[in-house]
Amino acid sequence: MLLLLNRITKPLLKCFLVFFFTTILLNAQEKKSIPKIEKVYIHTDRTTYTLGESLWYKAYSVYAYNNILFNESNILYVELISPDSKIISRNKTPLENGLGHGDFKLTDSIGVKKAGTYQIRAYTNYSRNFGDDFVFEKEIEIIDVFEKQKQAKETADKLKPKKTAENSVESSEKSPNIQFFPEGGSLVNNVQSVVAFKAVDDFGNPIEVKGKVFNANKELVAMFLSNHDGMGKFQMEPQTGKEYHAEISTSDGRLIDVPLPKANETGYLLSFKNVQGKDIITIKTNKETLAEAPKALLTFVCATRGASYFEGNFPLTSTSLSFELPTAEIPEGITQITLYDTNLRPQSERLVYVEKEQDLHVNVTTDKKVYKPLEQVMVNVSSKTNTGNLVPASFSLSCIDTNGQDETKDFGTNISSYFLMESDIKGKVHNPSYYFDSGQPKRLYHLDLLLLTQGWRDFLWKKIPKMDDTHYYKAEKGFTVSGRVKQLFGDKPKANSNITLALMGKTGINIFDSETDSLGIFKFENLMIYGTANMFLNSKNDKGKGKGEIILFPMDTPPIPIDFKPQVTHFSFDTEKLQETILRKYINYGIAPENILDEVEIIAKKKNTTPSLYGIPDFSYVVGDETPVFNDIYQLIQYNIPGVIVEGDSIRFMRFNGAAHIILDGFPINDSSQINFILPDNVEKIDAIKGPSAAIFGSEGANGVIAIYTKDPTANVQSKKQYHNINQKIEGFYDARVFYSPDPNKPSLEMDNTDAVRNTLFWNPYVHPDKTGVSQVTYYNSKVETTVKVTLEGITATGIPVVVKTDYIIKN
Repeated sequence: MLLLLNRITKPLLKCFLVFFFTTILLNAQEKKSIPKIEKVYIHTDRTTYTLGESLWYKAYSVYAYNNILFNESNILYVELISPDSKIISRNKTPLENGLGHGDFKLTDSIGVKKAGTYQIRAYTNYSRNFGDDFVFEKEIEIIDVFEKQKQAKETADKLKPKKTAENSVESSEKSPNIQFFPEGGSLVNNVQSVVAFKAVDDFGNPIEVKGKVFNANKELVAMFLSNHDGMGKFQMEPQTGKEYHAEISTSDGRLIDVPLPKANETGYLLSFKNVQGKDIITIKTNKETLAEAPKALLTFVCATRGASYFEGNFPLTSTSLSFELPTAEIPEGITQITLYDTNLRPQSERLVYVEKEQDLHVNVTTDKKVYKPLEQVMVNVSSKTNTGNLVPASFSLSCIDTNGQDETKDFGTNISSYFLMESDIKGKVHNPSYYFDSGQPKRLYHLDLLLLTQGWRDFLWKKIPKMDDTHYYKAEKGFTVSGRVKQLFGDKPKANSNITLALMGKTGINIFDSETDSLGIFKFENLMIYGTANMFLNSKNDKGKGKGEIILFPMDTPPIPIDFKPQVTHFSFDTEKLQETILRKYINYGIAPENILDEVEIIAKKKNTTPSLYGIPDFSYVVGDETPVFNDIYQLIQYNIPGVIVEGDSIRFMRFNGAAHIILDGFPINDSSQINFILPDNVEKIDAIKGPSAAIFGSEGANGVIAIYTKDPTANVQSKKQYHNINQKIEGFYDARVFYSPDPNKPSLEMDNTDAVRNTLFWNPYVHPDKTGVSQVTYYNSKVETTVKVTLEGITATGIPVVVKTDYIIKN
């Protein structure tokens, strides 16, 4: 309920009550127009890595309006960008119900050649409709513990300003950037106002300042001092006809003079203050404004992430009006409050963070607080309501060696800070998760300073994002293979051509048929391709003969332009100390530089013929340059495999009545008609297996076996180009690896010193509570005596982001 304060009459109270009860209806109408927008977050196991390690990630895709997991797109592009702004690796990560996972090997094979600041970028094809604001970006640091002086330090020194003996940044030729932000957007003469400020250095990092505000007569008006990340605020009442400026001193002794924004003669202002737990909104104006527009009908709109929750109008009859913001119906996050005048022109705007007390308790505990090296750890996760009922959620769990770093200062991006604040404010936020750490008593006051400054100018939802009218990017449910068929000579399209697509990969063989349209266009949509697959594509006319030329359209969506310019990034860790700690750990356990080098790929000379997979065949035919030209695969088999009868697309041995069992590149074929897409020129060898030799196939080999081996499309050089067919390898969804967690009780060849002293002890992208609201995972510690940080991130079924941390010690 709206609680009116100050001088509010009963009729005006009644007006506000009517406004309150009617706004819910307006809100329902407004929500229908909210566009379907995806917002993506990537949880990585760490933010700093050494060369040669693996980066593990979990992807969360939510509906931007309410942060509920969103099943709009099934393909997420996750890119690793190098310090020189090049995409060095791109994973097509499958999304299922808004969730996905993957990894990157930070090795030379994908382009991680040196230490430095890299960027993780993630987006869907559909999210490109709404611009760069809906592209997830996160910086990671890759260090070289064995060559820190040569590579990592060189890279940092090119960007990092010199440091003095006192470890403070030396003066730059450029002056710090100090800006002033009047609450509500502007100053109005003779109206008491709050002015916030923010001070940053040349690299955008906050600096501490203090100063004084003077008028033109050099009379002191206000004094101020930054109290969090270069931000602070003060009060002043600008007078008609006077201008103001601030004399500012920085922590390194520089003096700067900055003019304050000029005040308007008339206007309306919004201000916000939390009084004894109540969120109070005040509308202010001056007598000049009231004289110009007595009883002006003002419109008040309250919106969160583009959705309006309250809106209505009321007459203003005094210079000040206050009421309590009805936060009960407003979701958690940044709320945009806008005041419009009689002509619906925006007069003032204020961003307010609404924090909600959720009926949710997520706990992460370990069965011990102190473990021995290589001892088993049990992590218990609980996700319940206050009454002990299950709260469905999807979590990802990371357990890492802190390597001597102070984890209490780790305030980088997490799922709460990103979905509730960072993704709504343009520009980089310094230490974003600080504002969502319940252990910080002043965090909400400091968050309000952030909204008064950075949020004042760069708020994503000031205008609801709209699709780019010049382009439309579809939500991808799967992959698309498309192209056109034209006459061999000329560009005339060949309509009604029969197109056959065959995909051979991890899931077996899949065959699809289609037909070209009047423009010769064909399209196979929503294909689910996992890993690398062999693609066979051919066109035939109505008589079954190959005709025309296939022009294949690009299958991969091109990446968005890169806008990554790495500068000095202040990570929560001490880079040099971290390098020394990991180096000492590696030396103590015998890990030399050669142990972490990129994997070596040994390439031997390709054999002339693919070996037979099923022992010694009864007969084997190898296709060569002397092989005659055949119309189809059936003719090739009939004329070159003795004792085989082919009738139409049926293949059998003369001594048997039933059809032969067909195996194509190791995949059993249920019906011999399924191989009609194979062109003779793509076949490398055919094996015939019958009699006792076919016994290894059991009952399926009772009528003999025909094993067909096709050429490797990456190495295939056809003697005669077949324009009406395409044979090539294509890449589908990235085949994500499973995190290897060694078990010292079960030694294996994979368990070596590197695993025993690994920096990520355990990673699990899918921790889901059972019907009782609990989940349990186990793993074994490393050999190293250290402190381990356990971090759980995730989101509930109702869109509540969750971050919970704990730690334990490994000690002999």
